[in-house]
Amino acid sequence: MAEATPHYRKEGFRNQRLCVVPRPQVDAASGRAGTRQLLVTDAGYFPTADRHRRRRKNGTAETIVLLCVSGSGEVTIDGRTTLVTPGTCAVIPPFTPHDYSASEDDPWTIWWMHIRGADVPDLVGGMLAAEGSLTRLRTIDRVAALFDELVTTLEGRLSPIHLLAASGIAWNLLTRITVDSVLPASGSPLERAMRYLESRVESTIPVPELAAIVGLSPSHLSALFREATGGGPGAFHTALKMGRARTLLDTTSLPVADVAAAVGYSDPLYFSRHFRRIHGVNPSTYRAQHKG
Repeated sequence: MAEATPHYRKEGFRNQRLCVVPRPQVDAASGRAGTRQLLVTDAGYFPTADRHRRRRKNGTAETIVLLCVSGSGEVTIDGRTTLVTPGTCAVIPPFTPHDYSASEDDPWTIWWMHIRGADVPDLVGGMLAAEGSLTRLRTIDRVAALFDELVTTLEGRLSPIHLLAASGIAWNLLTRITVDSVLPASGSPLERAMRYLESRVESTIPVPELAAIVGLSPSHLSALFREATGGGPGAFHTALKMGRARTLLDTTSLPVADVAAAVGYSDPLYFSRHFRRIHGVNPSTYRAQHKG
């Protein structure tokens, strides 16, 4: 591990939890299937971490993921300092100079883990591209619960199977952070627009009409949709229509023309062509396929 300066305080924090995997076990796990792709080497929970600080001039061999659940602090990564507040997740790349510390007035409570492995760059790439390598979550309860599960797992026996279980939890945790940072907050214009489209699968909703309903310009709403879903409002609505169509084809004996009408297509032939373009088969062939 890279050399680090001590905490401002030498003792730990009341009710802290701290797990360190012995380095010989880390080395062995780094060569095993499952854990060589993603391995948690250290993890912990520091509540109200008064005078907590870590400064590493050369970084660490691992990527560090830190979630603030209350209080505040600062993270400096390669010379750039950013405020960390509740709901903020910081990601520090390996071998990168960094310094992080709790606020003196309102010390943070944090969950954290150190990870390494072949898949880590892909899993955290989006977070590293964020401003200051900080990701702001919509809700932190589920992410904190996964951190709790991770630390609980590592507090038990550090056998190969326990390390594999920790890898699975960490994988879930990282994808949850990515998803939670992208999906819209409850009550936001984007979330309301999505719910509106979901409730009107059988309708055709022009983007300007939808934008007016949620109080945004069409261009702004379209940009929000593209950021969250990879496509515009029309593509999102089409995906909803096709999802409903698949359900009707799988669970009812409705004629294809009736399925088309139920999801807003007045022309069954146009619906079939559109369905085939998305699914690779026409509705009748899809219905005949064995599933499950």
